[in-house]
Amino acid sequence: MVSSLKSKIRMTKLEKINKTKEFAQQRLYQESSGHDYEHTRRVWQNAVVIGSKEKNVDMFIVEMAALLHDVDDWKARKDVSDSKMVRKWLQDIEVAEKDIVHILTIIRDATYKGQQKRSFMKTKEGEVVQDADRLESIGAIGVVRSFLYGQNIGRKMYDPQIKPIQSMDFEKYQKISTGEIECTTVNHFYEKLLFVKDQMNTKTAQKLAAGRHKFLLSFLKQFIAEWEGKA
Repeated sequence: MVSSLKSKIRMTKLEKINKTKEFAQQRLYQESSGHDYEHTRRVWQNAVVIGSKEKNVDMFIVEMAALLHDVDDWKARKDVSDSKMVRKWLQDIEVAEKDIVHILTIIRDATYKGQQKRSFMKTKEGEVVQDADRLESIGAIGVVRSFLYGQNIGRKMYDPQIKPIQSMDFEKYQKISTGEIECTTVNHFYEKLLFVKDQMNTKTAQKLAAGRHKFLLSFLKQFIAEWEGKA
């Protein structure tokens, strides 16, 4: 009888997703680096679109990983260094341990590792979430988020005397992102964003990335022309 009663009050997967939306919104409230809840919401939307067009995808895993991917991220949360809060949340809402491990693995592996080092995802769900997140870094929103993040860490908008870093590894990427290495926001396009298109996993994301990549090239051309007084 007790077991039967407990099963009746246990949350459905949809309820867990909705509760996780609320949790992510509260956790990322007033985040100002471009990794706020609105970013998370768009990643979640991207993931739903991409995942729905792929075969054999567990959408519960996809949606949960997308909603939680920045809750403990080092760029958005300087008071955490791992996914302890995400794990606790998943345990609190009674997500199965195998699903918790899957979600945490996706969040860990999806992180950008540098220009040449691809983060190969172990599952189709991971590929979907990684693509959804990376789409947010390019296109019109990607441009806005780049300048927002640059302002957040006190980075210059542009300085032609500061050259983009070539063959950037993850350590350099972290130091640039935290302001330890001098850089400019426009350089960020040449150091990361222009590589994103070719790092997509799914055909759906590849198509979406192609259009957003063209926008980046157009923006850079116009920006430089205006900077040099030629437009």
